[in-house]
Amino acid sequence: MNFINALVSISEWLWGYPLLIILVGGGLFLTVRLGFFQFRYLGHILKNTFGKMFQKAEGDGTVSAFQAATTALASSIGGSSIVGVPVAIALGGPGAIFWMWITALVGCATKFTEIVLGIKYRQKNKDGDYVGGAMYYLKNSPLPWLGTFFAFMLMVEVAPSISTQTLTFIQNCENLGLNKYISLGALLVVVCLVVFGGIKKIASFTEKLVPLMAALYIIGGFIVIFAHASEVPAAFGAIFKNAFSATAATGGFLGATLAEGIRNGIARGCYSNEAGMGTATTAHASASVEIPAQQGIWAIFEIFANTIIVCTVTALVVLVSGAWTHIDPKLAATMPAYAFETVLGKTIGGGFVSLALLMFVLSTIIVIIFFGEKQAEFLFGHTFSIIMRFVYIGFIILGVLLNLEQLYSLLDLMLAFVVIPNMIGILMMSKEAVDLKDEYFSNPKYYPGAKKKIQA
Repeated sequence: MNFINALVSISEWLWGYPLLIILVGGGLFLTVRLGFFQFRYLGHILKNTFGKMFQKAEGDGTVSAFQAATTALASSIGGSSIVGVPVAIALGGPGAIFWMWITALVGCATKFTEIVLGIKYRQKNKDGDYVGGAMYYLKNSPLPWLGTFFAFMLMVEVAPSISTQTLTFIQNCENLGLNKYISLGALLVVVCLVVFGGIKKIASFTEKLVPLMAALYIIGGFIVIFAHASEVPAAFGAIFKNAFSATAATGGFLGATLAEGIRNGIARGCYSNEAGMGTATTAHASASVEIPAQQGIWAIFEIFANTIIVCTVTALVVLVSGAWTHIDPKLAATMPAYAFETVLGKTIGGGFVSLALLMFVLSTIIVIIFFGEKQAEFLFGHTFSIIMRFVYIGFIILGVLLNLEQLYSLLDLMLAFVVIPNMIGILMMSKEAVDLKDEYFSNPKYYPGAKKKIQA
């Protein structure tokens, strides 16, 4: 137990000022160096992502740009969007949401950098499919060993992440009175059917599932928010007030220091949009594009859809319903279900959240297993990646046996050692990202405004 406590202490320290400086500071640096492009070109970016989701792919690649984005989004818009947010509030107070937003805004530049570098340094495997990820561009950084270190740490980190996703789903199923072993069996069957189909099967699956699950969850969330409309101003007030001060104990909430709010907001923000983790590049590397920045702008699409929309809906649902003060922090995973039940009743409200969690967890587990496999393949070859696929499936089963709070602390610690090498690498390679951004926004073929600027 002392060993576990020591790991928790290290995790809490890392996700304080060290990771605040690395993620937010690094994101600010990249935002400035890239010329605040995520704000200056926001209209163009949204038009060419949300507005062209189903456009036919052009250029070299294995899957379409949208399929690559939804595959990446499937890993980040998973259970963390429903469970990670209330966990952040339960451990850090409402102010944690403010730091989640800040992490998202500056994370746009971080994720753009990751994706364009991922496309630039992708390779073809023996099957003729494009493969890539942070490990490939880190291998080409001034510190090539970062690629190996990153791949190893992510390969290991995926395992408890799978258990976390599984545990959150099982808790909500039990809340509905469903047998956890039957629920676990159903989850295992569907995951296995998809992951053994490869990237094309995964991309096809997520292309259909991600938009559906996001739309249904957002609609349901707005129903709950409108039902508690009078509490919305107070919810926003609590978010901004507690972003810069401690949160007092109230109801079942035990209180939180400012440092706890910052740490949990940044950590959950990193989980929710994956900016700084480098994981999304594994999916984006398969995209059919002509130049890297064509796929890079999908970074803003992902963060906008996930953190700014879905996570904010979850935060408001938990805050306006009072779930964060009525539910024990150890059962934070059940807060959204409680919130929906206050409006829709236990059967419909709890059932809706469990259905949403099923879809979110399915998409997340399927994609992060793929991510983990690719790290294993990079390190030890194709055969070992297949072995790791079975290991990861085993961690789905372990999910019913673990403690959520300890699991998140372990996950935070391991994630820190994924984020740190990736951030070091992309900061050193930021000049390449600037060049790739300029290649896109200075070419009228991709950005119509470029011609006017050239003439001026």
